[in-house]
Amino acid sequence: MDSTFAEMFDLAMPWWAFVLRACVVYFVLLGLIRLSGKRTMGQFTPFDMLLVVLLGNAVQNALLGQDTSVGGGLLLAVTLIALNWLVGLASVRSPRVERMVEGAPVLLARDGQVYRDVLRRELISHEDFEKAMREAGCLDMGDIRLAVLENNGHITLVTRQS
Repeated sequence: MDSTFAEMFDLAMPWWAFVLRACVVYFVLLGLIRLSGKRTMGQFTPFDMLLVVLLGNAVQNALLGQDTSVGGGLLLAVTLIALNWLVGLASVRSPRVERMVEGAPVLLARDGQVYRDVLRRELISHEDFEKAMREAGCLDMGDIRLAVLENNGHITLVTRQS
């Protein structure tokens, strides 16, 4: 009984190796997610859920190596939560870090003129843009005063009536 309990917390590598692995995986995934674009994060589809599950599985060995201990899993969890908190803190305190992590809002349309090249670059389909228009109560492109792709992937529309 005592040996089973001890094995649960016996790490397969030094504690700092877990922390280093978590840092590397966290920042690489953060960069990849930022590269995938704002719209990807804003509309969470079943395909996105599948991607999250597969990413978790793909990086599991990179995080844990050969370790299957409770201690190793908990150490990784604490490290990842701490990294996330530190990145959030740095984002709040530094506009430069915030832009790197969160990005900046993108102008999609102004005064009835829709910037189709920007829509393409941001991976926003015509249907997605029209849906945002309907949600804002805007039935005609000419009624758009301003359309912005926010950092969270949501499209904000300001119409001439508002």
